[in-house]
Amino acid sequence: MEWIIALIIVIALGLLFVYFYNRLVRLRNRTDNAWAQVDVQLKRRYDLIPNLVETVKGYAAHEAETFEAVVQARSSAQAADGVAEQAVAENMLTGALRKLFALAEAYPELRASENFQSLQADLGDTENKIAISRQIYNDSALTYNNAVQTVPSNLVASMANFGPRSYFTADGDERSAPKVEF
Repeated sequence: MEWIIALIIVIALGLLFVYFYNRLVRLRNRTDNAWAQVDVQLKRRYDLIPNLVETVKGYAAHEAETFEAVVQARSSAQAADGVAEQAVAENMLTGALRKLFALAEAYPELRASENFQSLQADLGDTENKIAISRQIYNDSALTYNNAVQTVPSNLVASMANFGPRSYFTADGDERSAPKVEF
């Protein structure tokens, strides 16, 4: 009789382990998917930047330092690995884009350009999508981290090497999307 009770306890513990393990896997996958959506939006942003730089160059070719800063920041952001490194690189890129748009304000004919206005609108739309994707990622990371760090799923998480995820954060002035409307 005692061995039946012990067997039932072992089976119950095994089922609980499987339940919490599968829940952690689902949450981790949801977080990975949310990060992939951030990546999609960031790629869209990276694809818009060369067109924007070329358009502005046509009107302000002597502002090479600003263009180089944008291109370098874009390259750094594309090469970033992991959430924390990506956040720092994106903050640098946002700052460089702000300088580019500030430069554009000095050229009324550029601001009136249909191509520039279209690129400006596309970038604004992309910035909004990036913000939403970041929020979804951070929400997914919060849910996952709560599961990894709270009892009883933290016991399974520690046995199965599930670690917490970093949040995508912005520092200082980079806490807002660049202003892309004049």
